[in-house]
Amino acid sequence: MKKVCWPYFDPDFHNLPERIYGPVCRVSLDNETSEDCTLVKVDSVNKQGLLLEVIQVLTDMNLTITKCFISSDAEWFMDVFHVKDENGNKLTDQNAINYIQQAIGTTTGPPDSTRANAYANNIFESENHSEHTTIEMTGTDRPGLFSEISAALADLQCNIVEAHAWTHNARLACVAQISDQSTDAPIDDPRRLATIEDHLITVLRATTAVSPCGKEANNQEVKTTGFLGGDYQGTMTNVERRLHQLMLSIRDFDGPNLRPASSPRTPFAWDAEEECRKTAVWIESCKEKGYSMVSLECKDRPRLMFDTVCTLTDMQYVIFHASTHCHEGYAFQRARRNEL
Repeated sequence: MKKVCWPYFDPDFHNLPERIYGPVCRVSLDNETSEDCTLVKVDSVNKQGLLLEVIQVLTDMNLTITKCFISSDAEWFMDVFHVKDENGNKLTDQNAINYIQQAIGTTTGPPDSTRANAYANNIFESENHSEHTTIEMTGTDRPGLFSEISAALADLQCNIVEAHAWTHNARLACVAQISDQSTDAPIDDPRRLATIEDHLITVLRATTAVSPCGKEANNQEVKTTGFLGGDYQGTMTNVERRLHQLMLSIRDFDGPNLRPASSPRTPFAWDAEEECRKTAVWIESCKEKGYSMVSLECKDRPRLMFDTVCTLTDMQYVIFHASTHCHEGYAFQRARRNEL
């Protein structure tokens, strides 16, 4: 009998980096340190966009971030989030705790959608978006526009199952789910989709569009995109993430210049005057050090942290250090950013 030989490989060799440096990601939830909120601690190898993905997991759970400390120096990501549930209490549901640990772990490590979805199904009872066709619209806003869009889709034998829209500075971004009126099935015929797109473009362009700056709107700012053939997956947070991107694509930030404030205030230096309760943003440039500081003060609300990080991420900025605080219904955020 011929003797067969092969080299020996230690079965634990592929775990060697983790044994030397520790796990790629550690997620822990602490209900002991604070009396009124749960601390979510994330220590992980850093990657581009990780902060937004972690905050998106927390936002999907409808958690309120009352305070956070963010640091992503070198190649390591170390964040602490103080969170409360929808009722303003600590997190005590073990399924929710397991989901957060699993979802953030999946976000920071290799993708494992099956494992993450198993946890998500225990938490969310969302509608199956694969049964609909998703359309995305951007353009110039005007009175009566949604009525015209609805009428156009009705004439084309389409049901509007769900729609989400943002308007700002006379710009519009909309993500809608539609289905066939007679069968309630997704619309996947390319010719019919082209007809729907053509009609919606006509509706969106039927305006004497003048921007807030007094300039005539560019045709490139009026468009329909994203006929995604019935395979649009995601929670409400994913829809809002897309709306952020659509609004940036039509430059909704172009508008009348606002009067800048003199200097940032600290969370505990606000007085009771209404003037001190207005939204304010400051950007302090440190060119010699290659970064800038962004400070935001405004009325606190759910998803505020998600919106802030989305905006900076879409504008190709990386947040290296940041902190947020809430005081008497008002939020104070400060972040150090670098360009990509």
